[in-house]
Amino acid sequence: MGTLPALRPLRRLVSLLSRIALWISGAGLVLMTGVVFWQVIGRYVLNSSPSWTEPFSLLLMSWFILLGAAVGVRERDHLGFEIGLHYAPPPVRRGMEIATNVLVMGFGCAMAVYGWDLAMGTWSAKMAGIDLPQGVDYLPLVGGGALIALFSLEKLIEDLAGVEEPAVPLHAEHPID
Repeated sequence: MGTLPALRPLRRLVSLLSRIALWISGAGLVLMTGVVFWQVIGRYVLNSSPSWTEPFSLLLMSWFILLGAAVGVRERDHLGFEIGLHYAPPPVRRGMEIATNVLVMGFGCAMAVYGWDLAMGTWSAKMAGIDLPQGVDYLPLVGGGALIALFSLEKLIEDLAGVEEPAVPLHAEHPID
């Protein structure tokens, strides 16, 4: 069974957000690599380590990890119990998938809400080494959590609507000869 016509606008929006998150995540990884490289040059070549490089690279890492995790939820590449899904009878498998999506969606919502609380609660303090509010450190929880919740909602709606996902294989589709 393919995608239901009513789900197409949601899938297009979520697909676009997923691609944007993946590109931002990749750009953040490349930028962090450059920042760490500059830190090494500053420390070992110039004998003057820049104070901003460590907190900035940690902030970038938070963003690319949480955005990448959200994309993993959408692609169903997150941790799971695939062998249990594979051997479960179809009604049990469907129940497990629905329960997983509800739990992951709740987790994403909690990350976003409590991340926002942390960000607002620490906004008046300054980060060490960078002239940014400390609350900026918690914004990746908000963005990543919101996307995890949205991507889980998409999967939940698909599961409830009966949109079939490919079967969970137990081995590689193209084994090495």
